[in-house]
Amino acid sequence: MRFRGNNPFASAVGLVLGLLCAAEAAKVNKHKPWIETTYHGIVTENDDKVLLDPPLIALDKDAPLRYAESFEVTLTEEGEICGFRIHGQNVPFEAVVLDKSTGEGVIRAKDKLDCELQKEHTFTIQAYDCGEGPDGANMKKSHKATVHIQVNDINEYSPVFKEKSYKATIIEGKKYDSILKVEAVDADCSFQFSQICNYEIVTPDVPFTIDKDGFIKNTEKLSYGKEHMYKLTVTAYDCGKNRASEDVLVKISVKPTCKPSWQGFNKRIEYEPGTGSLALFPSMHLETCDEPITSIRAIIELETNHIGKGCDRDTYSEKSLHKLCGASSGTVELLPAPSSSTNWTVGLPTDNGHDSDQVFEFNGTQAIKVPDGMVSTSLKEPFTISVWMRHGPGVHQKETILCNSDKTEMNRHHYSLYVHNCRLILLLRQDPSEAENYKPAEFHWKLDQVCDKEWHHYVLNVEFPTVSLFVDGAAFEPFLVTEDYPLHASKIETQLTIGACWQENSGHDNDTETVSEPTSGGSGRMAQFFRGNLAGLMIRSGKLENKKVIDCLYTCKEGLDVQLPEEVASAVKVEFNPNQSSLTVEGDDVDAFDKVMQHISYLNSRQFPTPGIRHLRISTTVKCFNEESCVTVPDAEGYVMVLQPEEPKISLSGIDHFARSATEFESQEGVTLFPELRIVSTITREVEADTESEAAEGAEDDPTVQETVVSEEIMHNLDTCEVTVVGDELDGEHESLEVDMSQLQQRGLEMSSSNLGLVITGVNTMANYEQVLHLIRYKNWHTEALFDRKFKLVCSELNGRYISNDFKVEVNVIHTSNPVEHANNAMVQPNFINPVHHASVDLSGHNLVNAHQASVVPSAATIVIVVCVSFLVFMIILGVFRIRAAHQRTMRDQENGKENEMDWDDSALTITVNPMETYEDQHSSEEEEEEEEESEDGEEEDDITSAESESSEDEEGGEPEDQQGASRQQQLEWDDSTLTY
Repeated sequence: MRFRGNNPFASAVGLVLGLLCAAEAAKVNKHKPWIETTYHGIVTENDDKVLLDPPLIALDKDAPLRYAESFEVTLTEEGEICGFRIHGQNVPFEAVVLDKSTGEGVIRAKDKLDCELQKEHTFTIQAYDCGEGPDGANMKKSHKATVHIQVNDINEYSPVFKEKSYKATIIEGKKYDSILKVEAVDADCSFQFSQICNYEIVTPDVPFTIDKDGFIKNTEKLSYGKEHMYKLTVTAYDCGKNRASEDVLVKISVKPTCKPSWQGFNKRIEYEPGTGSLALFPSMHLETCDEPITSIRAIIELETNHIGKGCDRDTYSEKSLHKLCGASSGTVELLPAPSSSTNWTVGLPTDNGHDSDQVFEFNGTQAIKVPDGMVSTSLKEPFTISVWMRHGPGVHQKETILCNSDKTEMNRHHYSLYVHNCRLILLLRQDPSEAENYKPAEFHWKLDQVCDKEWHHYVLNVEFPTVSLFVDGAAFEPFLVTEDYPLHASKIETQLTIGACWQENSGHDNDTETVSEPTSGGSGRMAQFFRGNLAGLMIRSGKLENKKVIDCLYTCKEGLDVQLPEEVASAVKVEFNPNQSSLTVEGDDVDAFDKVMQHISYLNSRQFPTPGIRHLRISTTVKCFNEESCVTVPDAEGYVMVLQPEEPKISLSGIDHFARSATEFESQEGVTLFPELRIVSTITREVEADTESEAAEGAEDDPTVQETVVSEEIMHNLDTCEVTVVGDELDGEHESLEVDMSQLQQRGLEMSSSNLGLVITGVNTMANYEQVLHLIRYKNWHTEALFDRKFKLVCSELNGRYISNDFKVEVNVIHTSNPVEHANNAMVQPNFINPVHHASVDLSGHNLVNAHQASVVPSAATIVIVVCVSFLVFMIILGVFRIRAAHQRTMRDQENGKENEMDWDDSALTITVNPMETYEDQHSSEEEEEEEEESEDGEEEDDITSAESESSEDEEGGEPEDQQGASRQQQLEWDDSTLTY
């Protein structure tokens, strides 16, 4: 209904109608607020205000009276709203009414938002009016509208690289499209700020470039010779132009052009003695350059030809080695180490010294004669010749190793071993027999080993007419055997020589039977000299060497070893040569082959190995599917350095000066020379760093203590102990050195003696040598003119490589006379009671030394002591006698106190003067013995003085005073029957 014009009536009617409508509305809140169904908003991380589309506005159709306040927008200007309510769990937003009259509101964040945690939020919102009447009811709510809010990102994070550093390897001479890729990430949530838009190489002037995706490539061909490794610094930028917080390091290694070879092993490998086996190639592998391999064969060689006789072996005497290897007795060593009993090799040049074996050099001008009787070989029974030989390309003349020929008149060679044109020849002429038929006489072997300048071990087992040769443990048959007639009967003695052949200087120089007329004044000479090195030349009669002994003599104490892993044992084949200096490995799997190579080790079982270098060589052969393009693996070389072992110091100690009675020297047992001998061996070691502090604390009290060096006792074997006489040689007619041979045999030792002393040989422990040396006795059955004898003991290990100190012993002979019968029949001790060892001579109590103690007073000193003691005793006794005669019993206690200080038993007193230095009066030794008996009596009587003895006689016998004095006078009477001045 619409009214027009200025009709007053119409205006009044309208006003009335409006008032009526308002009054009706005041009674009822009929309408709900109204809002949009969906809202979209945007908020920035660092802001709390949300921009909504459309804006947040609520509408209400109720009248604009009091209850119309619930409307967001009313038809009148007085319309108002109450608020908004957000529904949802943990919604970080709130809705605020800005103007109740217009219904306008906003949504804002309650806390700081993080796009990286949540980029979008969705919740519902609802508006409500103020439609509460007088009774507080009738509030109206709008429908629930959905709100979507997106959190806008800000560029708050910088790029970070995924790796701390990058590495790559390239081959020289090649350009790559891509060597490696670096990658950075950005923690921002938006695409714009989280994306990496650019990478950059910061390091200037490098032949590399990087693209926007992080791929690095080289800009030119690289050379390994110019640079082995390049180090680049790379950074990254996100699309907001933020630079990486930290740049990254990129290492690019340049490898030379791939060449198949063994990689990853040290050229120098140090071996410490006594540490067992040492892995030679623990990290080694075969580089095949990706070539498909069908099979691999490698030979690992340990070169030890320069060590000893081809490798490290025990350097005991050849005789001892034969015994250690189980050979029976009967072995004669023809080239022993020079000593007092084996002196025919003195002056013969040696080339290796004591660090390895005793090796003798023959230069074509030297030869030696073996003493007569050393070898008693009968060619009718089996015998063995063994020798170590190193010989180069020889001359066309014969070179004799061993020769047995006529001493005089004739130049017949009975048997000989020689080299001729790289052939080893044994000449064996038979003695005369009933049937003079042709018999085998020369056995020829043509061997490369004879002239290769390397050490080889030769063993000839001779059991006529068969001769077997073993070279380095391998058997060889003679390729030629020539025959000859037996020798004619003759009584001419033979001469055994080494290094040449002895023959009569008659112009004949052949090795066949040659008879020459005897010439007056004729002389012999040497011929057919040997040029090379020899060692360990032995002849063993009566029994042949078995193969086990031969192998033992040749076996090295060092070599290669391998422990195959179970997983590759079936895939790889391994073979050793006899002395384990060479190892062959075959297989078809590269990985399995590498594992076997990594388990190859070096082992030296000697306690004191020969120091020095052992060269290593690996020779490799591979086969490929394509033989035309198959790779070639060059030889790999290195060396094992065996370090110098700690050298032991062998110390001999014990009683070095003592005296015994002449009767003991003349007895069946004799005198033991080394009764308390002690053999100790020590080595000096450097302590580890962690023990230096403890050593330093001990050094504060003792400034002589070395902080880093300690001495440690060790056990090892000995092979020789030699006892020699210092001074005049032994006279076999009345003196000798003896030892219990059964004890030697039980310990597998041997003894040889001469007028210079005796030598005990054989490899055995220090304890066993100590026990045997305790048994050595010196006997002399003509001691009248003997006053002392001196001996020297020296022990050694490894054929003289380690030698002990010189332990010298001096033995004095005490000459005695029969004891004098005393008037009072007092008991006199027998001569030389059981030995009692004293630490030192005690003169303070006037006790003479027992004859068996560790040291003896020299003769001049003995005379002075005896005279002084005799005079002192005389004065003491005389004083006591006078005091007792004057004071009798009243002074007994005082006399006892004084006499207790005298400590002497005069019941069998004899004054003795022993001028041993003059050697003129035989009675002097008897007097000294009597004086010693008095001293021993004093000890057994428990220090009873002469005054106490007389007092007891007075109490028991009750004799008159004059009788007591007479008795005492008789007891104190001097015995001058043997006194000399």
